[in-house]
Amino acid sequence: MAGKNKPNEITITRVYDAPVKAVWDAWTDLKQVAQWWGPRGFTLTTHSKDLRAGGTWDYTMHGPDGTDYPNKTKYYEVEKYQRLVYDHGGHDDRPPLFRVTVTFAENKGKTKMEMTMALATAEAAEETKKFIKKANGYSTWDRLAEYLEKQSSDKELFVINRSFPVSMEKMFELWTKPEHFSKWLPPTGFTMKFLKADIKEGGRTFYSMTDGKTTMYGRATYIELKPHRLIYTQQFCDENENISRHPHAPTWPETMLTTVTFSEEGANQTRVTVQWEAHGKFTREELEFFVKAKSGMMMGWTGSFDKLDDFLEEMA
Repeated sequence: MAGKNKPNEITITRVYDAPVKAVWDAWTDLKQVAQWWGPRGFTLTTHSKDLRAGGTWDYTMHGPDGTDYPNKTKYYEVEKYQRLVYDHGGHDDRPPLFRVTVTFAENKGKTKMEMTMALATAEAAEETKKFIKKANGYSTWDRLAEYLEKQSSDKELFVINRSFPVSMEKMFELWTKPEHFSKWLPPTGFTMKFLKADIKEGGRTFYSMTDGKTTMYGRATYIELKPHRLIYTQQFCDENENISRHPHAPTWPETMLTTVTFSEEGANQTRVTVQWEAHGKFTREELEFFVKAKSGMMMGWTGSFDKLDDFLEEMA
């Protein structure tokens, strides 16, 4: 969320590696929007859609637990490829939760999407922020990134974003200094120890993670190390640093490519975008396993990001 929004507003900004027409079509074409709309694990059924000022979109979101969430969106402004204004979260039996304004702007083949949700009060905005985070609502926009990449390159990605109250410079340190990285990255319940740490372009790390019962080893090779982006490969290893497989998931791809992008959202606010993909040689079975495991990846990264939030509070 950007730091510039009013107290009663929630603002989400994303930059997608796709032209504005592709992003607009993903939002407005019924077949496309059904592929990504809603938090990870949700599906969508549209009953009717009239995309014009004064028109409505009547749809039901289906939660992974089988719960249905009926919604009726009313459009106030529709400017093709540029802007949408609508009410969200209401239905015949209840008023909308907030007014949404979404703008789309293309620059050098990429599209900046800025969404502002306006609520009645600052207190309502704070409660809604908490609700969206708890419901993994922000994963909707990660799913859109994955969908757009799949459409343009047929590549399967996992994407997750989180905004942190810290400068880009400090965030870069939290990802590149082993004494910081090891404190927050490992899965919940695990501790991490670097056995080798040469974090530079062309450098490699070798580490272990354990929960006291299971010990896993891994290595990472750094391809790019810039203040705004990190790119590295990851592989599971044995204790002698020989490539192996995940002890509980033998069909997990042997090599993963991780791209971490840092973007400034204010004087002391940084958005972290993590992109994960299978790299090098992998089988269809391994790729399918990767795709099916996205909900688990979201839980894992969410746990790590929660620990990073806690770590930042301890450092403050």
